[in-house]
Amino acid sequence: MTAFALDDPLGRGPGLPRPGSLLRTAADSIPPSGLVLLAIFSVQLGAGFAKELFASLSPSAVVFLRIAAGALIMGTLVRPKLKGLSWGDWAVGVGFGLTLAVMNLSFYEALARLPMGIAVAIEFLGPLGVAVAASRRRIDLLWVGLAGAGVVLLAPWGDSASVSWAGIGFAMVAGACWAGYILLSAAAGRRFPGTSGLSIAMLVSAVAIAPIGVTTGGAELLQPELLLIGLGVGLLSSVIPYSLELQALRRMPKHVFGILMSLEPGVAALIGVLLLGEFLQVQQWAAIICIVAASLGSTRTGRK
Repeated sequence: MTAFALDDPLGRGPGLPRPGSLLRTAADSIPPSGLVLLAIFSVQLGAGFAKELFASLSPSAVVFLRIAAGALIMGTLVRPKLKGLSWGDWAVGVGFGLTLAVMNLSFYEALARLPMGIAVAIEFLGPLGVAVAASRRRIDLLWVGLAGAGVVLLAPWGDSASVSWAGIGFAMVAGACWAGYILLSAAAGRRFPGTSGLSIAMLVSAVAIAPIGVTTGGAELLQPELLLIGLGVGLLSSVIPYSLELQALRRMPKHVFGILMSLEPGVAALIGVLLLGEFLQVQQWAAIICIVAASLGSTRTGRK
């Protein structure tokens, strides 16, 4: 497929490169493992920048900026067709969008209360649960136990200034929604062509989160610098990583993709240290390692 538009309705010769084609062309020159790592760093950088916005905006307002920016960009690039959809299609699309809204809202509320590495590690229990449920092997009990040990190490049993039960609760809700996101994403992929299912879900999500986001954000949402950062967060957290992951999945086995994605909690902790100065305790690093190891183990033993 060429990276340039061949038809120009204004008769000016060859058209300008299309954004989607340019992205695919650039992605083809990078190994698939590199695309996955870039996607992971993009997501966590987006989360880091989003957390810095909490000084000016509430987590729900930041979520609204992120999802609205992502929906605007995806809607412009994909332009999903809404005519001719069945009730089943709408049910999947709306359910997908609502799950996406709750997942992001819960995760950002967790970010407001927890260091990034801890929030992402707990949220990662969601996809880990999906992987274990799909595998049904005895060794999965080991990964469940290892992940459970990680949660026990993270829980604030004693005095801890950096971890709260509320933050852990929000992260667990986000993890449960992430598990639902995985299942609904697969259902959307069977019903909608290309990325149109995700585009519809993001539009639904933006509409669903708008009332609370606008109410809590107020006039601050109209500040140009905050809007610009929100656009960047939407690109880094949604549009760029999803596009990179989609390209990577077309060129690599799914189990390898899953193994690489298991590194995400560790990358989140690293970004938290470098960008936000969130230095973790040895016990917290041990907990993150337990959860990463459980995810790696379940991915390797769960593959056919």
